[in-house]
Amino acid sequence: MNERFVLSEVPEAKEIYMIAGWRQWADAGNVSSGLPKYLIEKLGARKIGSIRSDGFYLFQTPVSQFLFRPRFKFEEGYRKEVTTYQNDVYYWGGDQRGLLIFLGDEPHMNVERYAEAFFDLAKALNVKRIAAVGGVYAMVPFDKHRTLSVTYAMPHMKEELAEYAVSFSNYEGGVSIGSYLEDRAEQVGQEYFAMYALVPAYDFSQFMQRDGVQPVSVENDYKAWYDILVRLNHMFKLGLDLTELAQKSAEIDAQLHEIIDKLARKFPHAPIKEWLAKLSADFVEMPFNKLDDVWEDALGEIFKDAE
Repeated sequence: MNERFVLSEVPEAKEIYMIAGWRQWADAGNVSSGLPKYLIEKLGARKIGSIRSDGFYLFQTPVSQFLFRPRFKFEEGYRKEVTTYQNDVYYWGGDQRGLLIFLGDEPHMNVERYAEAFFDLAKALNVKRIAAVGGVYAMVPFDKHRTLSVTYAMPHMKEELAEYAVSFSNYEGGVSIGSYLEDRAEQVGQEYFAMYALVPAYDFSQFMQRDGVQPVSVENDYKAWYDILVRLNHMFKLGLDLTELAQKSAEIDAQLHEIIDKLARKFPHAPIKEWLAKLSADFVEMPFNKLDDVWEDALGEIFKDAE
């Protein structure tokens, strides 16, 4: 029995890749938690293992008595639902190529031991390359392709990653687990990179000189999910059909256009649309266009209809 993780099976595909996300700090647009969950459900991926959660999570702190505790739902005194920290891995694929989808909870402590467990799990599953995903809020146009900021574990990866229309991060400061794991990845020789989408978020209260104006942001940024998966689909040669996600992405554009129109009508003296127009004019879009031939034309029609 392994002390760090449990596995019910080890896939035998010739090439196995992993997409990893966490319920974590850097989860704007639910990119880190929502995208892996979407893939698990969409592909019908089966759970094949998990990292043992012992020693990684706090029960309470002086700051908040509810933030870290497990959640129970009781009915007539008996527990009906239990929500605790989970770090699970799911599998989808065939004989030639397989995809692991890891969805976990960002650890509160013992992060080095967590990193060891994560990469021991990857080694046991013969993972060739790991892509971590996340999102951060930024003032970027909502109707443009998302900018993807990338960090990587091993220097030789940069040249290949540059072909995927990404920017390379110059960030300095505290990091989430997705970036933290890169140091350990290089130590153990595991190809690993983190891809963070810049998710639209706007605070228009600066134009309205009043309180109570809610910021505008995207809860589930399907456009970010799509732009990430287009790249990973090509890189890992997965053959995923992303048509549904493209449709959801177009719907997000339409919803945000409607929200902006309503705000502009409600506050006619606020230069909301002018500000967004300038933001869009100054923005350098970085689309990735290497789509699978089978559905490239169909996606083009979807976006054409949305416009």
